[in-house]
Amino acid sequence: MAERRPIATRNSKWAAAVARALVRSGITPNAISQASVIFAVLGGGAFWASGQTGTTASALLLVAAALCCQLRLLCNLFDGMVAVEGGRAAPDGPFWNEAPDRFADIAILVGAGLALHQPALGFAAATAAVLTAYIRELGRAEGAAVDFSGPMAKPQRMAAITLGAGLGAIEIVTTGTHWALTLALWLVVLGAAFTALRRAARLIAHLKSRG
Repeated sequence: MAERRPIATRNSKWAAAVARALVRSGITPNAISQASVIFAVLGGGAFWASGQTGTTASALLLVAAALCCQLRLLCNLFDGMVAVEGGRAAPDGPFWNEAPDRFADIAILVGAGLALHQPALGFAAATAAVLTAYIRELGRAEGAAVDFSGPMAKPQRMAAITLGAGLGAIEIVTTGTHWALTLALWLVVLGAAFTALRRAARLIAHLKSRG
């Protein structure tokens, strides 16, 4: 894990304290990564269920989905901290560091689309999200610097969906509409597509500079 996503929270005292507690508990980084998928599936399920229920239940499910999105991000933070700062990295760590994130993106974003009864929008967001990661990892394989650039990298995607779900919970109670979550999902689609194109352009420039 030579190059890591820059996350300001990683340097906070509370994050360091939690990471130390996790190291002492004996939990492995891989188990934390696997937990991120569980939270993502729960979040995606909560999104889906929110589109199948009445107003109050739908709002509560959207809040639950937003919470799961943030728990997924916390798992993403602490798996790396336990592995690197805690010295608990495993040989198969690179797989568990990356693959669960892609499953999580798909579960959450497709679930958000299902909440809106717009599955195509959810699948489009998931596709764009996975594409940004694919191009980043392709660049790494080709010896380029790991490109975590945005504007819609993983933290920004989850922030947009979390905000959309939170505002959506208020909106559905007050007006019965779903514009907040719809807008959030469109922002992810367009922002992630732009991010993928931006990373692709950087990678192409890198490859050309070598030849």
